[in-house]
Amino acid sequence: MPIMSGESWKLYERGYHAVYREHEVNHCPGCGRTHWIIGRVSAECAFCTTALPLAEASMRSHNAPVIIQHKNRDSHAWAA
Repeated sequence: MPIMSGESWKLYERGYHAVYREHEVNHCPGCGRTHWIIGRVSAECAFCTTALPLAEASMRSHNAPVIIQHKNRDSHAWAA
């Protein structure tokens, strides 16, 4: 499925793409159960360890680098 420049993206050509969707009942494609261990970018079935990417993580733009900042970055008082 090569995508040429100028060609519009056709989701129906992509095929089946299983993702974990927050606030929905997610059945594991491996065993059919619904108990998940949720991480930062993926969810893992608690029974058969099938891993799925998080839909929210997949939608994030990957063009810019990820910048991790400390929540107290403006505070100048450090414990001794």
